[in-house]
Amino acid sequence: MRRTDRYVVKGPNSLWQLYHTVPFTKVVKNFLILQLARYTPFIPLKNRLYRRFLGMKIGKKTAFALMAMPDVMFPEKISVGENSIIGYNTTILTHEYLTKEYRLGDVIIGSDVMIGANCTILPGVHIGDGATVGAGSVVHKDIAPGSVVGGNPLRELGKGENS
Repeated sequence: MRRTDRYVVKGPNSLWQLYHTVPFTKVVKNFLILQLARYTPFIPLKNRLYRRFLGMKIGKKTAFALMAMPDVMFPEKISVGENSIIGYNTTILTHEYLTKEYRLGDVIIGSDVMIGANCTILPGVHIGDGATVGAGSVVHKDIAPGSVVGGNPLRELGKGENS
């Protein structure tokens, strides 16, 4: 089970109550910074924007590819170790808005992790050091260090070279 905190809502679905859970000005600020960072090809600038203005924890020599999309509502709940790659158009979510509740959870990505293009990482997931996630995967559960995983549903494809 993913590590998420659950918050029950009364009335309309939780997305209609979005600004009761996160300030509108925070969402606007985060959205503008994320859009700038998504399109910049300069990795050091992108990491500075994420660290300084969004509160993300990003290790040295980690690279977010073009169009990678960290969570717009709660990016401060994302932590990525050193020398990791987040692939093109990958989405990292730390929130889920559902009909009767919303959930928040930290996403922790280790060092030397390779995440392929077009992946979706759900809230509350931990990805161990040296893991590899194949392109197009939906990461809905923890990934052990050194594992090679892929697909939807996510399944183990083997162990990496350094395992």
